[in-house]
Amino acid sequence: MKKAPLVIALAAAALLIGLAGLIAQEKSVNPGINDNYQNPDPTSFVERFEKEGREVYDNRETIVARLGLQPGMTVADVGAGTGLFTRLLAPAVGPNGKVYAVDIARTFVDHVVLSCAARGWKHVEGIVCTADDSKLPEASVDVIFLCDTYHHFEFPAKTNQSLLRALKPGGTLVIVDFERIEGVSSDFILGHVRAPKEVFRKEIEDAGFAFVEELDLFQENYFLRFRKPAAAAK
Repeated sequence: MKKAPLVIALAAAALLIGLAGLIAQEKSVNPGINDNYQNPDPTSFVERFEKEGREVYDNRETIVARLGLQPGMTVADVGAGTGLFTRLLAPAVGPNGKVYAVDIARTFVDHVVLSCAARGWKHVEGIVCTADDSKLPEASVDVIFLCDTYHHFEFPAKTNQSLLRALKPGGTLVIVDFERIEGVSSDFILGHVRAPKEVFRKEIEDAGFAFVEELDLFQENYFLRFRKPAAAAK
């Protein structure tokens, strides 16, 4: 009988620890990282994102070629921004395929959809996501692509789960993002990107993705490929 209070205390402590974990998951890991994307002017960002000298812009065709897209596939450009890659993905999957242009900023999504419609591409659909959910349809996508976007995830555990759900079994997730190495990376990257690729890789694997490979393509960025296991839960 004397042990009962101890058992109750231990159970209460465990409950509190569990609640603390849930509360922690509700907190942004990088508050303010998306403040500039509340209502951005796409025209001004085109000058920043689509210019020579930006490593991913200079290597854009190589990046798309390494995604392994085939006509008829469904691909999601998460963090589509001004649509630089969306406009390359659309012809890669062809009119029988589908491209989701996903972004947290409605002005970006509208800009991308309109620019694609002007080219006669009816297979591009815009999705305005939230800070913790990609809003992609479940089990609908063959390839999810994120370029210089992952470090903007404020709730990576929840967002990664939404990406896992959106992929078809065996589908792939490709991350291109900045190398963050103390003493090597620029001050901008060190101040802007919250963690190195090893941390991001672990977060993605913890969500249920299987790491496939890293391709050596860049100086300032990296290319990581993951796969949704065929037996993974939706």
